[in-house]
Amino acid sequence: MILIKKIMIVTLLIIAILGIGTYIFLNTERFGKHPSGEHLMRIEQSPNYKNGSFQNVNETPMLTEGVGYTKVLYEFLFSSKPKEPTRALPSIKTDLKALKADENVLVWMGHSTYFMQIDGKKILVDPVLSGNASPLSFTTKAYEGTDIYTTDDIPEIDFLFISHDHWDHMDYKTLKQLNPKIKKVITGLGNGAHLEHWGFNPEKIFEGDWYDAFSFEDGFQVHVTPARHFSGRGLTRGKTLWASFVLKTPNATIYIGGDSGYDTHFKEIGKKFGPFDLAILENGQYDKKWKYIHMLPGEPLKAGNDLNTKTILPVHSGKFRLANHDWDEPLTSITEEKNQKNIRILTPMIGENVNLKDPLQQFKPWWKSLKD
Repeated sequence: MILIKKIMIVTLLIIAILGIGTYIFLNTERFGKHPSGEHLMRIEQSPNYKNGSFQNVNETPMLTEGVGYTKVLYEFLFSSKPKEPTRALPSIKTDLKALKADENVLVWMGHSTYFMQIDGKKILVDPVLSGNASPLSFTTKAYEGTDIYTTDDIPEIDFLFISHDHWDHMDYKTLKQLNPKIKKVITGLGNGAHLEHWGFNPEKIFEGDWYDAFSFEDGFQVHVTPARHFSGRGLTRGKTLWASFVLKTPNATIYIGGDSGYDTHFKEIGKKFGPFDLAILENGQYDKKWKYIHMLPGEPLKAGNDLNTKTILPVHSGKFRLANHDWDEPLTSITEEKNQKNIRILTPMIGENVNLKDPLQQFKPWWKSLKD
């Protein structure tokens, strides 16, 4: 009986220590901060905020009907064996600071991070340049060869877009280092609380609800638009708004997609703001088990047609493993010959200069060079 009591006491102590450690860890600066005060009051007035959290336009289960979290976790950790790169991914490092002022270019940096210089403005989207996409630096690490850019390579940025607060889009280390270079941040409601907690000046943060609009100098306009996804950096979801964006410049209209499952919002956005010169859409980290929150193969093209876009840049692949498909499957699928009829698909290597003024620029199927 004494031994049993000792075992029970030790067990309770271990549980208490683990609980305290978890609490301390979840309250470290990297997790950000939930909106409060006036920020929360504004959020509570949003028609997209109900029962204490933001909601999608249409009902959006996290997992497909009939699928359980235990099965998904077990498969991801133990039973799935997706093909991953066997050597470093090829890349070309464009010197972003040496670009001429009149160049209109896009440079993809892997996953959903990309830089644009267009009509004289420098733009950065969802920068993750720290080598991993999780709160633990030894997990969700970037593939070899994909981390060719650091924050030192980034010039002064006119507009930083943050689509939502997940770790593979809102990277604490990267944003802390970039803060002095950022003139304006554009994001969904609530995300400013994270940024302010990390030292960003509130005056340069522009938070919007879906279909809010911001007008800036030199003819630049941004519309915050819906996406079908979710948010959350810790154990709580839906306290900040996930979004896509319509960027209108003096000479172009660009759709910045963020993360999104396929839904009716693409057609609505196409009607309101299309046609688009370029749509940047997620294409990767999908699974039929979570088909509502990420697009499955074929759906980025459906979304592109709904948006009425001339060109698609597929992103959200090529750097991190967050799903159970082969690393090169998203690019192989979207570039099949049958998909090349109505919409141009851009497939640059990481760091390769995409000339936004050249509709005939060609890109090599670089992912095929890594075939064993």
